[in-house]
Amino acid sequence: MIPWLRANYDCEVVAVVADIGQAEDFEAVGEKALSTGAVACEIVDLKAEFAADYIFPALRAGAMYEGRYLLGTALARPLIAKAQVEAALAHGCDALAHGCTGKGNDQVRFEVTYRTLAPQLRVVAPWREWDLRSREDEFAYAAARGISLPVTPEKPYSIDQNLWHTSTEGGVLEDPAMAPPDDIYQVTTDPADAPDEPRVVEISFERGFPTAVDGERLQPWRLIETLNEIAGAHGVGRCDLVESRLVGMKSRGVYETPAGTVLHSALRDLESLTLDHATAAYKEGLATRYGELAYQGHWFTALRESLDAFIDASHQTVTGTVSVRLFKGTCMPVARVSPFSLYQEDLATFGDDAVYDHKDAAGFIRLWGLSAEVRARVLAGPAGPSTAPPPDATAAPESAVPRVDGAVSRNGGERPARSARPAATS
Repeated sequence: MIPWLRANYDCEVVAVVADIGQAEDFEAVGEKALSTGAVACEIVDLKAEFAADYIFPALRAGAMYEGRYLLGTALARPLIAKAQVEAALAHGCDALAHGCTGKGNDQVRFEVTYRTLAPQLRVVAPWREWDLRSREDEFAYAAARGISLPVTPEKPYSIDQNLWHTSTEGGVLEDPAMAPPDDIYQVTTDPADAPDEPRVVEISFERGFPTAVDGERLQPWRLIETLNEIAGAHGVGRCDLVESRLVGMKSRGVYETPAGTVLHSALRDLESLTLDHATAAYKEGLATRYGELAYQGHWFTALRESLDAFIDASHQTVTGTVSVRLFKGTCMPVARVSPFSLYQEDLATFGDDAVYDHKDAAGFIRLWGLSAEVRARVLAGPAGPSTAPPPDATAAPESAVPRVDGAVSRNGGERPARSARPAATS
């Protein structure tokens, strides 16, 4: 992008690199930016902000897209765009550029954030302007200018990695009938090769926020890194998904989200212990909407902030510890404890208790089923519906009167046909 921008816009380019937890040699990236023509390169460490202000709020909300995607890329884009805007304003730039294709979701996420935070800056999207139509064209363009690339024609995958996940698209994955090749996985062990002994890991939460692993309190980004290592070694967190892109097409990607898979499972289990039924049920719908907002690039919106306010209120008691069993790609909560547990053993026990009178259930059931009983009585009585077979839709009703010149009076008698009128035109 940098040589292309300089050649086509006759401009100075400031490069922005976001460290959001990907395995990257940032010094080498900075040197490459300068060697390809940038006048400056800002390398911004965003791991702490990404974990605390983007990942954990979405986690507390239970946000997923289409029930499976844990939003690794979608959550990162608004933060990267925000850092880009801040760098642009600091350097006095008059435009913002991104490398997203015209087919993807990321162009929307970047540009909606730009318009929200700095609508005065022009947006340049090279993929929508240049004549490089494919990965192969890009390989040739880069080779002619001596630019090294992290991908090859043999492995033309589009890989996005950050603290929360690693996603892989392109290449053979563009055929959904093809199983993912083993060599595409970056952070998870093949479940078949995972340890033969399960690992039980203990996750602690305070007000819905993860705070500790096996009793050790960790900063949010460190906690995610720790769980990525533990769960990834047991093959946990793989997802092969065909999803509906915002721009209208289907796409296929392979996602690895080890820590996210464990945390979502553990938090949902703790919520089952600490949230009442009505609140938990309402949160289910909220989680879907939250996931859509993140996926569609509407992070910096009043609605997302309002949903966070609901979660803040509802999760004041979502505090406790969940033990999760990891084994051969599976993740299963096996124990949970909370000082705010709504589970009362003396109420739930099948044994003898002194707090629950079984006779009370009889009156409750009569009232609970009263409306159904009333309706059943009405339908069974003389005013009930006819049991005759349904009318034949193809037969003419008995009361039908043949039309004469298309005119029949309401009482069944004939009336003179009206003179023909032309249709009104405009």
